[in-house]
Amino acid sequence: MNEIQIPRRNNLDAFWMPYSDNKYFKSTPRLLARAEGMSYFTQDGQEVLDGTAGLWCCNAGHGRREIVEAIQKQAAVMDFAPTFQLGHPIAFEAAARVAEMTPEGMDRVFFVNSGSEAADTALKIALAYHKARGESQRVRLVGRERGYHGVGFGGMSVGGIGGNRKQFGAQLPYVDHLPHTHLPAKNAFSRDQPEHGADLAEVLENLVQLHGDTIAAVIVEPLAGSTGVLVPPKGYLEKLRQLCTRHGILLIFDEVITGFGRIGANFGAERLGVTPDIMTMAKGLTNAAVPMGAVATSNLVYETIVDGVPAGIELFHGYTYSGHPLASAAAIATLDLHRAEDLPGRSRAMEGYFGDAAHAMRDAPGVIDVRNFGLVAGIELEPRVGKPGARAMEIFRTCFDKGVLTRVTGDIVALSPPLIVERPHVDRLFGTLAEAIHAVPA
Repeated sequence: MNEIQIPRRNNLDAFWMPYSDNKYFKSTPRLLARAEGMSYFTQDGQEVLDGTAGLWCCNAGHGRREIVEAIQKQAAVMDFAPTFQLGHPIAFEAAARVAEMTPEGMDRVFFVNSGSEAADTALKIALAYHKARGESQRVRLVGRERGYHGVGFGGMSVGGIGGNRKQFGAQLPYVDHLPHTHLPAKNAFSRDQPEHGADLAEVLENLVQLHGDTIAAVIVEPLAGSTGVLVPPKGYLEKLRQLCTRHGILLIFDEVITGFGRIGANFGAERLGVTPDIMTMAKGLTNAAVPMGAVATSNLVYETIVDGVPAGIELFHGYTYSGHPLASAAAIATLDLHRAEDLPGRSRAMEGYFGDAAHAMRDAPGVIDVRNFGLVAGIELEPRVGKPGARAMEIFRTCFDKGVLTRVTGDIVALSPPLIVERPHVDRLFGTLAEAIHAVPA
């Protein structure tokens, strides 16, 4: 017999927080209660300048009325409709808006709900493509050391972060990795793309010699954000593109962070001048107002899979919430803002001032590297002996208590403010970070 339960008091116990030190947080909680423009606000009303666009995702700033109203309107019209063998107009409109922004010839859009789902979807599409064209032996997937492609088993397997894998045993089979491109001995304190490291792409040639024609796809981030702002060396992505084309391998760009203006163009592919075969996206797609991700593919990839099946379902893959009506409405409103306010252009206009402020940190105590591209910067600190990551985490907490939100990965402080950022925000962001670096003992 069911009984009416008295609601539990909110004592923070029930929520198992992701990627968090749960014991520490619940003993010393830092709670965000409201957001507007460039800032969050705590429960007691303290303003916290957002130096990370939430989690690389609120590119247009917080609480945008246009997005809120679009979601409210759609919720009143139709809250949900399936997209398995059915459709609803707003999902098709959202896909068309995305296709207007992707590189020429990448006009097919598959909706998912997160960057993790986008990565796994892209990998499955790559495998399906080769099977459809009669090369079923192409089952091997190549990622990169220090790559991050979400937390699904596919993305985790091609990713290159040991801490994300060590608890979970076996990964996907038939996976290999390229070396990362971080070369501090040669590229320390580089502005924009570093000079050295293009030759690291040639390791793919070695993998082809090792594995033969079994490689289906290579997946990389144009700029690796989650592992500490690793900017691609000049010529690296171009060389990777050439090698993939030569050997019949699909090139996948994970644009979950670099998409929608973060590095001064609609996508990293546009800014860096290299077009992949498949591209993942999420985060900025809806300004994070409703979870949504997507995979864009070349017309060739789509047509090979779809035309390769005489009738019936062509790709046995999808999610209940693919193209969700509320997410689609949020995406359309976000992309309207993106265009009307020229967010990529605003990013380009601010990147010089932002980069100057980042590199002014090079003389702060314990700073061993600074790297930047677009509106992304990484400030790397000398780790404490035997306690990697501890110093940066203390700096993160100190900055928060001083009213600025940063993000840390290892001993790297990563900054990626909303693209509506202005010079006073940049001054406050880096000024507070400098104060925290000086205040936290080495």
